Amino acid sequence: MVAQQDEFETIVSTTVIESLLNTLIETGGVSLCLAATGARPEPIVLMEQHQGQALVMDLSSVDYLLHHLQGGAAFYLRGQAQGKVLQTPLLQLTETRQAGGRFLCCSDYPASLEVLQRRESFRAELRMGMVVSTGLYGGDAEIEGELRDLSQDGCQLELPLAASGLLAGAASPLKLAFTFPDGTYFEVLGEARHQKTDAERHLLRVGFNFVECSAEQERQIWYFVCEIEREAARYKKEEQNERQPSPLFALPSKRPGAGELLGRRDVKRYATPMARRLVKVAAYLDTQLLSLQQGSDIDGRQLSRYADRILGLHEEDREALLFASRCLSPEPLIVRHGIAVAVHLLDFVGASMPRELRKAIVASGLIHDLGKALVPQVLFKAPHFEAKHREAISEHVQLLLDRLHNCQWLSAGIVQAVIGGVNERMDGSGYPSGLSGADLSELAKASAVVDVVEAMRRDRADRPAKTAQQIYRHLLQHPHHFDMRWVKRYIDHFKGLPIGSLAHFSSQQKGWILRLDAKGNPTEVLLAPQVEPPMRDNVGVVVQSNIAERLGRTVGEIAVST
Repeated sequence: MVAQQDEFETIVSTTVIESLLNTLIETGGVSLCLAATGARPEPIVLMEQHQGQALVMDLSSVDYLLHHLQGGAAFYLRGQAQGKVLQTPLLQLTETRQAGGRFLCCSDYPASLEVLQRRESFRAELRMGMVVSTGLYGGDAEIEGELRDLSQDGCQLELPLAASGLLAGAASPLKLAFTFPDGTYFEVLGEARHQKTDAERHLLRVGFNFVECSAEQERQIWYFVCEIEREAARYKKEEQNERQPSPLFALPSKRPGAGELLGRRDVKRYATPMARRLVKVAAYLDTQLLSLQQGSDIDGRQLSRYADRILGLHEEDREALLFASRCLSPEPLIVRHGIAVAVHLLDFVGASMPRELRKAIVASGLIHDLGKALVPQVLFKAPHFEAKHREAISEHVQLLLDRLHNCQWLSAGIVQAVIGGVNERMDGSGYPSGLSGADLSELAKASAVVDVVEAMRRDRADRPAKTAQQIYRHLLQHPHHFDMRWVKRYIDHFKGLPIGSLAHFSSQQKGWILRLDAKGNPTEVLLAPQVEPPMRDNVGVVVQSNIAERLGRTVGEIAVST
């Protein structure tokens, strides 16, 4: 990795140091580098800070360095926070302990931080055997290529010669989309700055500068640069055996009986552009599901990233996102349910909340049911759901809470309300704690309503999917289970025929509700020739105006498990 050196500004204010370190803890993207010639930055997890006393780090990913560090080797930490590159002075470990197969270490607390206002230009080159697929998009054109190197400011791609036409006609930045071997997907805008023709291989090498990057994109790029360099270092013969592989370049395991790798979804099959973007979140959750089953904790950095992604999609077009959450039928049920709960809970209660709380709600909603992957799966196939099944399944809540060690940025109150409270009931008959109405937070009560609606929208072993009206009747008939204020608010917010419902019209046509007016009348409908979950190959055209004149009145909803 090549670094362009710049001067740092020294920060000594304890308040500023604490704030910057907190940002590093919340967002991840921290690297450790030994104070030795030729040492390379290695990604780690900065877990906690105790002001003036110690930093707490998870060094499991760099356990091959522990013998140096425990022997007193000095190191520094580097990361990004609040749009700046930060670097600590030289530190040393003061304590190391092993817990659950992980190495948790403490160092002395930095008396200062070095802050670089302009980011350094690190350039990480991909070695032979490292493949990151790249899509280049402009207008209706799409070119497939490969990433050759990546820096904070830009990248170099190998593209077919056919890309020259797209590059020559580009009047605005082009979209670059990277797909790493583990399925991680990342988009950024870039402008071509130079290109060179490789005549023998019939390829173009094109250099791009990134433009209009958000702070989150910059943080992700930093992470990718460090991970590429980390993986490239493994290809050196003298280091290949001792360095841990980068998770970005680890091919996901296959599911038993599955025919394709995780992350290798055919994104084009999904019904709408928003659904094709949301499927990246589904791929993350699916991978996280397998990691949990293999003994890992929830990846706090990835969870933060995808919660931010959903927040961004919601801010862009809430109605398109609501419908997209109904368009993920190829995904595992637990993944579909988590995404739908996260999206609908955000839309239901998040309007007036600060962004950090909305993000915590989304993150908690995404993972709230993942603990079910840790209980015997035969329980979910029982044709009759009995008390013994319920008792065994209820353990999933605590099993998940025990895997949140790397998610300290999550608000404990939000976690308790959404993950811990979503299965509680007003009369105390819920689980895991049997809390009753007086002990439940308002968010827990709202979460319970959203969770039940989304669960009943989908088939279960002991019952088929229900329509919105059937679900509303169920909720209203169980005031001892659900807070009626939140039930009525839900109905008022999402309406009698919510977005994502398959409506039957008096013209005998069927269509998916895409948008509603303030009174709950459809204003945009996606025609559906078949009664199937929406996918690109089974939907028709979009009807955007004069719905009543063109399709007739709505005469009911058709229940479809989405």
